[in-house]
Amino acid sequence: MSEATEGLPIIGAPAQGGIGFQPAATSLAQDIHWLDGMLLWIIGGIVVFVTLLLAAVLVLYNRRRNPTPAGFTHNTPLEIGWTLVPILILVFIGAFSLPVLFNQQEIPEADITIKVTGYQWYWGYEYPDEGIGFDSYMIGSAQQNMLTEETSAALAEAGYTDAEFKLATDTAVVVPTGATVVMQITGADVIHSWTIPAFGVKQDAVPGRLAELWFEPEVEGVYFGQCSELCGISHAYMPITVKVVSPENYQLWLEGAREEYAGIPATRTLASAE
Repeated sequence: MSEATEGLPIIGAPAQGGIGFQPAATSLAQDIHWLDGMLLWIIGGIVVFVTLLLAAVLVLYNRRRNPTPAGFTHNTPLEIGWTLVPILILVFIGAFSLPVLFNQQEIPEADITIKVTGYQWYWGYEYPDEGIGFDSYMIGSAQQNMLTEETSAALAEAGYTDAEFKLATDTAVVVPTGATVVMQITGADVIHSWTIPAFGVKQDAVPGRLAELWFEPEVEGVYFGQCSELCGISHAYMPITVKVVSPENYQLWLEGAREEYAGIPATRTLASAE
């Protein structure tokens, strides 16, 4: 593990028994959380309203209190009302949800571009502007369901605990805070899906196609994701790890990554810069 990525807190991870979102680490995720909260209020109000109507019908129009039912079949004002009100509700929801969707889909100019390729069953990453690339496997992928002593030692060596088994990978995507990161995503064999819940992003990796997503991380830490498209027998064992660091530590990580993943010595890089 690079010194530039040591000591990061684990922020984006599933919680046992959790029912809410992971902490939002991007503006995209914050927008999604806000929209979800607004929709819950609207849905909750509709549920309460319909429940009260059903209760009123049960109390006021049961056989004992209303032995002779009315014979009418239409009520034009009521029918207009229950048609227009849902339309207005949907228009109101659309006025807030569409901007959130468009913000996700309109890809801005990238500060950092990373190409992601999904394989059965691991991820390949390339930083084309830096000339580096690496593959990312789940730590303990050979054992999968078994947390062995060997896997536990490998997790500890990488800076994780046994709690991160099936979440942590041997190599991680590293990005700096405050940078616009564009991920170019494709698949090499079958359809996969790259997602980081705390970032509010998810994109299918389809063979023969290149899709994009973007995010701008705001909080330093470790964030986990998982392939989210059923892709074969080991689908459950291809997690995603993203480490968000400061811009200074990102530059330090890049220097080491160029040597490790591209064989470019730091001295040569400095000489070229001069």
